[in-house]
Amino acid sequence: MFKELMDSFLIHYLSHFDKYPFNIELHGDTYRIGDGEPRFTIVVNKDIPKKDLMASTSLALAEAYMRGDIAVKDGDLFTVIACLLEQADRITLDRHALKDLFSFSEKKRDQAKQVSSHYDLGNDFYKLWLDPTLSYSCAYFKSEDDSLETAQRNKVDYILKKLYLKPGMKLLDIGCGWGYLLLEAAKKYGVKGYGCTLSKEQWKMGQLRIHAAGLDDQVTIDLIDYRDLPEKGLTFDRIVSVGMMEHVGRNNYQTYYECANALLRDGGLFLLHSITGNDEKMSDSFMRKYIFPGGMLPSLRELVSIAYDHAFRVQDVESLRRHYYKTLLCWYKNFQAVHEQVRDWKGEEFVRMWDIYLVGCAAAFYTGYIDIHQVLMTKGTNNELPMTRWY
Repeated sequence: MFKELMDSFLIHYLSHFDKYPFNIELHGDTYRIGDGEPRFTIVVNKDIPKKDLMASTSLALAEAYMRGDIAVKDGDLFTVIACLLEQADRITLDRHALKDLFSFSEKKRDQAKQVSSHYDLGNDFYKLWLDPTLSYSCAYFKSEDDSLETAQRNKVDYILKKLYLKPGMKLLDIGCGWGYLLLEAAKKYGVKGYGCTLSKEQWKMGQLRIHAAGLDDQVTIDLIDYRDLPEKGLTFDRIVSVGMMEHVGRNNYQTYYECANALLRDGGLFLLHSITGNDEKMSDSFMRKYIFPGGMLPSLRELVSIAYDHAFRVQDVESLRRHYYKTLLCWYKNFQAVHEQVRDWKGEEFVRMWDIYLVGCAAAFYTGYIDIHQVLMTKGTNNELPMTRWY
C-alpha cells in the first residue's frame, strides 16, 4: 500500500511537466508522461520524499541525482533540465520552508566566506577544465568553430574595445578573477591596471601571472573588498566588472554603484557584465545551497535603473545569452573528461553536483530562464566617444 501511495504521488506530481513526453521507471514499472515519443527516461532508484518535492522541486531532484537516487537514460541531463525549465511555472518552491537558504548575510566577512567556498576550491581544480586563460565567465564566439580559448580571448578583446582604452589610463577590475583581463589591457593598451578579489587562490595566481608577464609596475591585484576601495583614495578612468554583481546581494546594489561612482572620474566608462534574472526573486535553491552561497541575480531593470540613481548614463546594453550557453557546454565537456580525477579527489556526489551545475546553467541560458548582459555606462556626459559603436 505504501509503495502504491508513493508511486501515485510521484507520478501525479511529475505528470504536470507534460509539455515534452518522457518515461519514468519506478519500482519495476514504466510510466509515460505526456504524449508522443519519449525524449528521455528518469530511473528512480529510491523514492523522493514528498516534503522535499513540495519544498523545492529543483532542489529535491538535484539532490536525488547527486545521491544516485535517480538517473537518466535514453537521453541526457541537458535535455531533462531544459524540458523542465521550459515549464518553470509548474515548479514548486516554498520559500518559508527553506527560509535559512534564502537569508544569507551580506556583510563583508560573511560574503568573503561565501566567495571563498567556491573560488578557493583550488587553482589546480579550475585548471582541469577552464581554458588556459583561466577565464571563468561568458566567452564570446565570433564563429561556431571558435575553440573555448579563442572565444575567451575574443571576450576580453571585446570588453577592452568597449572600454575605449588609451595609454596611461587607469583601469579598475572589480572582482578580477585570475587577472587575465588586466594583463591583456596592460600589454595591448598600455594602461595601469588594478584588480580586487576576495579569493585567496585567485590572488595568489594573479601575483604569479603579473610577475611572469613582467608587469609588476603596471598591474596590481589586491585581496580586498570593493567596499573598502574608496577609502584608499584611488580614482580610475575606466572600471570593468565581469561576473561580480551576482555576488553583491540585493541589499548592496546601491552601495556597489556608490563605490563605482566614487572611484570613477567624470566622463569615465564603466562596463558591468552580469548574469541577469527575469524576475527579482531568489528562486534557485540548488545554486544557493551548493554552488554559490549568497548568490543572487540582478534583473536588467535593476542594473539600469540603479545606474540612474547615481551619476551613470547607460550608453549600450547587449545580451550574450547564447554565448554563455555555448561556453557552459564547453566547460561541461571539459569537466566530463576529468571526471575520474575529480572523483578521486572529491567523490562521486561532488562530480554529480558539478555536472548539474554546469549543464543546468547551460540549459537555463538556452531556454532563456536566465540571461547575461553587458551594460556600458559613462559617469555623467561624455561627448568625446565615437558616435557609433566602435567595437
